[in-house]
Amino acid sequence: MKIIQDNFEMLLAVMKGIAGQFGDNCEVVLHDHSKGLESSIVAIINGHVTKRKVGDPSSNLGLEVLRGTDVDGDKYNYFTQTKDGKMLRSTSIYLRDETGKVSGALCINQDISEFIAAEKAIQGITQRNIIEQDTVKEVFVTDVNEILDHLIQECMQVIKVPVINMGKKEKMDAIKFFDDRGAFLIKKAGEKICEFLNISKYTLYTYLAELKGEDNNEE
Repeated sequence: MKIIQDNFEMLLAVMKGIAGQFGDNCEVVLHDHSKGLESSIVAIINGHVTKRKVGDPSSNLGLEVLRGTDVDGDKYNYFTQTKDGKMLRSTSIYLRDETGKVSGALCINQDISEFIAAEKAIQGITQRNIIEQDTVKEVFVTDVNEILDHLIQECMQVIKVPVINMGKKEKMDAIKFFDDRGAFLIKKAGEKICEFLNISKYTLYTYLAELKGEDNNEE
């Protein structure tokens, strides 16, 4: 059963209802993963919030859900930030077929930047501290390769060893980092990761096999 295609009109009606309720600063997005991660957005309302359009890719969180790293999947009322600094309150609901496989996602991104500015102005007057909630690192892009660039930068911060000084352990840790975040679901990601780590494709596949062997042993 094709969950998204078969229920497209109903899902679109729900999207219009959500956007109509919360206004122009509320982006509502429908992803169909059967279209490929590189062009999974099949419907979007108020795309100006993240500057995306129909035909644009999934986010990094979508990759982690499809990879199986994020088992829980659905996320409600979490905070994200766009590349141009907008603060968003977001919800991502993953749509599954009768076998439980993720077929797509319905996502809501409410721009709350103006409310945060007002909150800070009030805080400046009242001198009261307002508890800040953790912000989820979700990357909204118009080209799926931007996600890979983001993951490479994040990997460098996590491993904390320059590539030129990396041994086998650090390179395997880096490959595990990319694998856990679904990077290898992106077409030709292996080539870019090999170039980043200065290894051959053979070495990449060898290290991946070793990592999967370790995972099986842990089970």
